[in-house]
Amino acid sequence: MTTPGATPAPRRPRWSPSTRDALVEVAERLFVEHGYAATSLDHVVGGADVTKGALYHHFSGKQAVFEAVFERVEQRATAAIAHATDGVDDPWARAGAGLRAFLDVVQEPAYRQVVVADGPAVLGRDRFREQEEASTYALVDDVVRSVLAAPQWGLEDELLDTFTRIFFGALSAAGVAVAASQDAAAAAARTEAAVGFILTGLREQLEAGRGPTSRS
Repeated sequence: MTTPGATPAPRRPRWSPSTRDALVEVAERLFVEHGYAATSLDHVVGGADVTKGALYHHFSGKQAVFEAVFERVEQRATAAIAHATDGVDDPWARAGAGLRAFLDVVQEPAYRQVVVADGPAVLGRDRFREQEEASTYALVDDVVRSVLAAPQWGLEDELLDTFTRIFFGALSAAGVAVAASQDAAAAAARTEAAVGFILTGLREQLEAGRGPTSRS
């Protein structure tokens, strides 16, 4: 409560980086709790204790705020997967660790709501795919190459790129299915078993000298 005659505490400066951070943090919480459509900019600025002018200093509008939240959620996902695979030397164990971390990420409320539920509709399919590839695609490519790029397999770069796109597409689709499932944990377990089965079969084929070859 403000004492009569006292000067009220100043709002956060509109140009401050902390103002932008506060807006994104509040917006993420509101988007997760209520969804994009039911969240207004008035709710965001009220929660961040800034003026709407301060919001427009940093963002052109509601979609721009959402894009910042989307990037923040994807960056956390990427960091979690990278952390899970960091220091795992065996490439096959590394692939498994990355898969488990990815399946953990897609069960998180922020990822399920912001990336899976609202992302495609708010960003548009092309922009959504572009954002997704900018974050997790590089990790999938790194894991695929750690498994398949060994000299003894003799696989060309073009074929490795093809494997990456196939696995990335499959994992993206599986992630959506897990995130949208009423029993996300069970769906994640099924996905891990299925992908593990594929990886085991691929490893056996490669070790038996029956790996894939590209045709010119």
